[in-house]
Amino acid sequence: MAEIESPAARGDVHAGVLVLGAGPGGYTAAFRAADLGQSVVLADQRPALGGVCLNVGCIPSKALLHAARVIAETREMAAHGIRFGDPDIDLDALRGWKDGVVSRLTGGLAGLARQRKVATLRGTGRFVSANLAEVTAADGGVTTVSFDRAIIAAGSSAVRLPFMPNDDRRVLDSTGALDLASVPRRLLVIGGGIIGLEMATVYHELGARVTVVELMDQLIPGADRDIVAPLAKHIKARYENIYLTTKVTGAEAGAGTGTGTGKHADKDAGGLRVSFDGPGAPDHDVFDQVLVAVGRVPNGRLVGAENAGVLVDDRGYIPVDKQQRTNVAHIFAIGDVVGPPMLAHKATHEGRVAAEVAAGQRSYFDARVIPSVAYTDPEVAWAGVTETEARAAGVPYGKGVFPWAASGRALSLGRDEGMTKLLFDPASKRLIGAGLVGPNAGELVAETAHAIEMGADAADIALTIHPHPTLSETVGLSAEAFEGTITDLYLPKRK
Repeated sequence: MAEIESPAARGDVHAGVLVLGAGPGGYTAAFRAADLGQSVVLADQRPALGGVCLNVGCIPSKALLHAARVIAETREMAAHGIRFGDPDIDLDALRGWKDGVVSRLTGGLAGLARQRKVATLRGTGRFVSANLAEVTAADGGVTTVSFDRAIIAAGSSAVRLPFMPNDDRRVLDSTGALDLASVPRRLLVIGGGIIGLEMATVYHELGARVTVVELMDQLIPGADRDIVAPLAKHIKARYENIYLTTKVTGAEAGAGTGTGTGKHADKDAGGLRVSFDGPGAPDHDVFDQVLVAVGRVPNGRLVGAENAGVLVDDRGYIPVDKQQRTNVAHIFAIGDVVGPPMLAHKATHEGRVAAEVAAGQRSYFDARVIPSVAYTDPEVAWAGVTETEARAAGVPYGKGVFPWAASGRALSLGRDEGMTKLLFDPASKRLIGAGLVGPNAGELVAETAHAIEMGADAADIALTIHPHPTLSETVGLSAEAFEGTITDLYLPKRK
């Protein structure tokens, strides 16, 4: 079945499986269902498949973060005898490269959909009843889709703060920040979580003076404090201000646009006067742009789920069981709309389960861990039980830590601030959690997630020969530290 685009060609369509939302979870569900012999219709309001993640989220942000890392490395090498001049940043070319990365991936998805004969509808999908939905295109055309089974993959939306002048183009969400229209002289990032800090990393390296404000008493509140500490120290020395335990109480728009097309915003443009309440923060300050990155809300109420009899809770989440079924047996839900963590790799696995169950297979979502990564500089990553969670829940644990200051590979990179921490069940010696901070921590955490899934114990990890010199060997050395067999550090004997 080909893509349905023109209103004249639309009419009634039937799907064995209707998927609402074409993000990583949605397109995975659609493609898997098609591979299992189902007739599939995939509906999404965006012109290209891939959802928020691919179009305006994780993929374009990682492209810009790579550019930021290149800039940072050229500066860091000055201390080691290699000096470069200040970068000449062409925002149009940088934006074009980032958009090219996105286009290449979205084009690939369109090809995969055609190969699998997945019909794609461009428009907003809403349920009319338990077996009927309407997809309304941007031009107002409506396609009615009857279906045997449906998978809700509607994703989430950025939280908007009601006291911010949200119609002012100087107030950005993550999507607006990735447009990279200009680089402000001064940028305020509201929210010290993963999204806010990733964009802060980009804009800092492009030349903005960055201030971060976070309501909690640490950056990236979901991670252990000791894992976040090297990142906090790194950016505190580089950013203009970091305010913790602080909230923004108001914002007032000044005159002018506060934006520009060159390296910095127009010096004569007006700013945004932002008020604060917190220790160490001023009563107010003025910024050229403000990025609001305080979280995301599920889109469970935007698909007319109630018309199909599907339950949606007060927060907009759709409850599901281990097979991703909603309370309506033939309707499934996956991804951000079913609950945190709001991560693409979680949605992808849930989408696969939903598609397989919809096709009659006995699949379940039973992952032991879902790793998290902040692609900041340095990166922060963790999987399984955090030390904070273990202490709060009274879960017994043993710990093995390897500081990257003792890693030959880290020292050769000029980045010795990192660390690897592994948590083990003291009775079984099995790995239950891991936390890493440093360059490429997001790549390294996969080994620990795999070890937890496989039920590996400390000896399994320590006796796995890791290549030397690499950052990956810090995982094995952390297991040795727990076992008391490490030779790369001197640790006093445990009593």
